[in-house]
Amino acid sequence: MRTEFKKINNVRGRFYGVFVRYGSKTNWNGFAEPTVLLKDIKACDGDKMMADHLWFKETLGFKKLGQLQEGDLVYFDARVKPYVKGYVNRREWIDNRQVDYRLSHPTKFNISRQTASEQQQINL
Repeated sequence: MRTEFKKINNVRGRFYGVFVRYGSKTNWNGFAEPTVLLKDIKACDGDKMMADHLWFKETLGFKKLGQLQEGDLVYFDARVKPYVKGYVNRREWIDNRQVDYRLSHPTKFNISRQTASEQQQINL
């Protein structure tokens, strides 16, 4: 469980994470949806580690950043929301669901990219 997120449930804040890679997941209709993996998610106020990784849908905000490269710092605003995760099998009486926390509705994206000689800021 992401205990730091639990402390600020339903609060909107500024966060950043390191871009790892693009991916995809299958939606309810069976189609692939593009996703983005960020690691080392931290809050901008105090640089406190919030989560080791988070997957996001590749929203329009991510697309406007252009092609992200591994190691790019992605800054964004988002709201902390609870969700239920786990496995349920009613025939076998298995129910290991639990509440976890995620970042929802990310907006106001910025990236920070390290170049060979200087740090370049790209703001949208």
